[in-house]
Amino acid sequence: MAGHSKWANTKHRKGAQDAKRGKIFTKLAKEISVAARMGGGDAEANPRLRAGIAAARAVNMPKDNIERAIKKGTGGMDGVNYEEITYEGYGPGGVAMLVECMTDNRNRTVGEVRFFFSKSGGNMGESGCVSYMFDKKGSMLVEKGVIDEDKLMELALDAGAEDVVEEDGVFQVLTAPDDFNAVREVLENAGVTFIEASISMIPKNTVEVADEKTAIQLMKLIDNLEDNDDVQKVHANFDIPDALMEKIS
Repeated sequence: MAGHSKWANTKHRKGAQDAKRGKIFTKLAKEISVAARMGGGDAEANPRLRAGIAAARAVNMPKDNIERAIKKGTGGMDGVNYEEITYEGYGPGGVAMLVECMTDNRNRTVGEVRFFFSKSGGNMGESGCVSYMFDKKGSMLVEKGVIDEDKLMELALDAGAEDVVEEDGVFQVLTAPDDFNAVREVLENAGVTFIEASISMIPKNTVEVADEKTAIQLMKLIDNLEDNDDVQKVHANFDIPDALMEKIS
């Protein structure tokens, strides 16, 4: 899951995410390989590759895995030609969703994504139907206590960040996509570690999901999508009240 400004909506899923760590590494390796294939294996000259490596480091992906993924990309990825495509739609409760995919078979992927939407009571839409509800931003999540808030704010804003917000014990540093790597490098050099660091789609507004059945359906849809090998990221604009999130988790 990516794109949430409200950390409470993702924190409860940490255990599940830890259990999926191998799958997360696989998705990140695919992104790194594609970035290396498209822009070369030199991270200094390839902003997308730098961003991919940053995302991998944020979840403690081993250095050997990262290096293997780069070599695989610069070696042609064994002839596999991945196509990048984003599907849009509405989940339970009218939640807007963006599903970023990387696939070698578009027909297979669209069929599986559509099936999951339908199974949950949601529906896929046309391209552009919900993307206008999100802004593309660089996003870095920093656990409170890692660094003083004023110091983080000073470092981030001086480096070119747009904003630093705090919620539920987590700071979120937001940047323009082109400034993501520069800001991240300044913070890393200052010893800041990240819970997550990636280019993401941040919802402009959120939809409250207060009904338990709807919330369960929505989280099941997100889990099914994230479990799919062709899906790289899922962005959504939901806001589930903390008490309900605790109950369903």
